[in-house]
Order: sequence, then C-alpha cells, then structure tokens
Amino acid sequence: MSSTSARSARTSAVVTGFAVALTLAGCGTSVTESAPAADGDAAEATTIQNCGRDVTITGTPSAVVGLSPSQTELLLRLGLSDRMVGQAQVGTKTLPDDVAELATDIPVLGDATPPSREELLGAEPDFVFSPTTYEFTAEQGFASIEQLEQAGVAAYVATGGCFDRRMEGTVDDLFVDLRNLGQIFGAEDEAEALVEQAQAELDEVAAAIDGRQRPRVAQVYVEGSTLTAIGAGVEYDMLRLAGADNVFGPDDPAFADFFAAQISPETLAAEAPDALVFAAADDAQEQATREYLTTTFPDLPAVRDGRLIAISSADTFPGTLGNVSVVRQVAEQLYPDAF
Repeated sequence: MSSTSARSARTSAVVTGFAVALTLAGCGTSVTESAPAADGDAAEATTIQNCGRDVTITGTPSAVVGLSPSQTELLLRLGLSDRMVGQAQVGTKTLPDDVAELATDIPVLGDATPPSREELLGAEPDFVFSPTTYEFTAEQGFASIEQLEQAGVAAYVATGGCFDRRMEGTVDDLFVDLRNLGQIFGAEDEAEALVEQAQAELDEVAAAIDGRQRPRVAQVYVEGSTLTAIGAGVEYDMLRLAGADNVFGPDDPAFADFFAAQISPETLAAEAPDALVFAAADDAQEQATREYLTTTFPDLPAVRDGRLIAISSADTFPGTLGNVSVVRQVAEQLYPDAF
C-alpha cells in the first residue's frame, strides 16, 4: 500500500470506525500529586484522570513517544526532545520548520500508521502520548493501554480524543493537555506560554468576526464516492469558533451517538450550504475531493461561489495546535475582508 493510501485509510478508519475499538469511558482532567514513598528515596508520583482511568507517573518520564506528529510537536515545544525515544505516523503531517530539526535524531516508529505492538514496546518507552484511543486498538495490532500498563508504560490520550469526550470535544481541550503535560514534565512555564499564545490567536479571530452574519457551512469527508458529514466533536467546535453556522450539529439525531454520519448527496444538496469545509490527508485527496464536490453539486452555493475550504486531516485530530490553526484558516476564508 502506498503512503498516500495508508494515510487515507488511517483517516477513514478514525472517521468511520472510531467507536469499534474504543471501550474506555469518561475523561477527567484533574491532576493530583501523591506524597513521596515512605522511605523518602522514591520519586514523587503524579496521578492524572485520563479517559476515565488513573494514569500514575512516578518521577519524570525519560523515554517518551509521540504517536502522531501533532503530539510530537507539543512535546518538542515543551522542550522534551532529549527525552523522546520515538515518533510515529510521521507521514501524516510535516512538522513545522521551527521544530523539525529537533526531531531529526528521534527514531521513527511508523510512517502512515501507528506502530505495531512490537515496534512500540521495542522502543522501551515509559510514557506514550496519543491523539485518540485508536492508536491503542489491539485489533489493529497496536499495543493496547492495558498491555502498555503491564509493561510499566504510562499512556496518555489527548483529552478530546477520549471516547466519551469525542462527541463533545472543544478546541480548548488542548489547554488541558498542555497543562497536564507541563506538570508531568516540570514544564509548566512552557506549557502556559503555549496556552496563552493559542488563546490569543482564538481571541483575535473572535474579535475580527464579531457581529458579522454567519454563513451556513457544512463539513464533509469524502472517500471515493462515500460522503460523510461531520456534526459534533472538536471539528464542530473549530467551525463554530471560525464563525460558521454549522449545517450539521450535535442536536441532529444523525449525530446523537457519533460525530460523523454517512449522508446521501441529496441530503447535502437540500441544505444548500454557503461553504463546504473538507479534510484531506494530502494534495491528491484534496484534488479528488474537489472534483467530486464540483461534479456532484454544480448548483450548490458553496460550489458555485468557489467556497470549498480544504483543511489538513491531521489538524482535525484532537489535542493539536492544528485545531487552533484551522479556526483561523477557515475564518480567513469565510471572512476574507476581516483579516
């Protein structure tokens, strides 16, 4: 399978099969510290509520793996390059230029898909950071959270990628992750600086579009001739913050149990959105999606007015700085005279 096909397959698996392998419940966000062991020599332990379970980290992790480029980026921006023993799914997104050099010597554990159980455990990590629980699906050959725990590895899932949070995730779930990571790694100042920078960008967008009439926008995902609408989760929140009046939303019965739903072309045509936002893994998928949309919906206002907005699939994964970037990217195209 080519890297392009693998990236598309991975994205499709997350969009359409996310619920199959996710059995974890709940997603807390608190961080507490336990007292040092009685002998006084043991390292302090930090316990975090993550995806409905306690994740206890003793001391500061020194062998860290980022299971997607976006998670790797966060770890690098927190100053943890010297603690990283692996990076995965490197073919799904290119790291920003200002941190890419920091990752040069970090071993690559997977190109377009998460590493196998053997590959991940072979890196001997003590902390693994993932955007979703998909990366821990045993049925796909990946190491499960339980298997990692048995090996003494702490597994942390981005807050918005927890199963019970996936339907209600918001862009600022990222801030929870940054602050948790900051405390785990003793990088509170670096984490808070990233939070403040991201919040400032969101505030700038909000100010620019304040008081303007919101265009009706549908977010879709196209795989071949299969049309999927996105109506909940962090994807919904990104469009909301970008000033979109979402055509599909959590109150629609189609999205009562899952953030995405397959729809017919007639359903989309009946909504007549002013703009269409779609995720693509690469240039080839973007071009294929544009061709499908323009051919299938020539009379749609979004197509007729040239308002087809492509965003990176990797930037839609929960717990990434890309979530913030998408808000600005979509807002700039919906309100070109506001920026």
